[in-house]
Amino acid sequence: MSTWSPSPHELERQRVRRRLRTRSALIATVMTVVAFVAVGLVVTGSPGWASVKALFFSWPDAKEALPDIWGALWLNVKMFLIAEVFILVFAMLIALARVSRSPWLMPLRASAIVYTDVVRGIPTILLVYLLAFGMPALRLQGLPTSVFFWATVALIISYSAYVAEVFRSGIESVHPSQLSSAQALGLSRGQALRHVIVPQALRRVVPPLLNDFVSLQKDTALASSAAVFEAVFVARDYGNYNFNYTPLVVVACFFILMTVPLARLCDWLTARMRRRELAGAL
Repeated sequence: MSTWSPSPHELERQRVRRRLRTRSALIATVMTVVAFVAVGLVVTGSPGWASVKALFFSWPDAKEALPDIWGALWLNVKMFLIAEVFILVFAMLIALARVSRSPWLMPLRASAIVYTDVVRGIPTILLVYLLAFGMPALRLQGLPTSVFFWATVALIISYSAYVAEVFRSGIESVHPSQLSSAQALGLSRGQALRHVIVPQALRRVVPPLLNDFVSLQKDTALASSAAVFEAVFVARDYGNYNFNYTPLVVVACFFILMTVPLARLCDWLTARMRRRELAGAL
């Protein structure tokens, strides 16, 4: 049995495609380098560059502040990891309450609607202020007084409302025939949601979910407004005492290093899902 081999015309087409791809990549690279060099020359050639460089890009100040920033950064990571777990749980419960159709669960559904509408209307930084300063001031027995705890709770409350809407959109994007088929097999609506609808919805919402967690990772910096000694607070404190804000640039670089991998993972998952959908449509 003979094996297939491309014809000379096909080989020529492949060579042309490779040349065009190489040419496009080369042009894109050159144009990108030229654009960045031009921007760099404009910035460094500006009259105030010397003072900006001394204020925001001082290497000695970066080295001096780096150990404290590195130690405080783990508080941001800790806050992110704790909040992420609770956000996933609470958001899913809120989403399930919103898509429920049982008249017995109407109070839960109404509460979930009010919760998402109200919380999404309040800036996250205001929730951090209200909880981090307001809750300890109540002096209620058994409640923690740690500003770190309440700043984390504020992030959980805020992002649960947004992620709940992501989950709900994923659940409602599953075709109604899936629910009808599950109920035809004898499953109740709750069982159909648990075993059929929600697993499909979770696969669809992973990219936007990762996008929300990129924002969450950055918004841990809002805890600095409540005097939590995380990375931004330490950098700002250094700047207030030394009149140099290079540590803020150092913190920005750390946040970029943490968020870019998540952003690229989100892009990869989105492209993968698109390829699967296109393959299924053929």
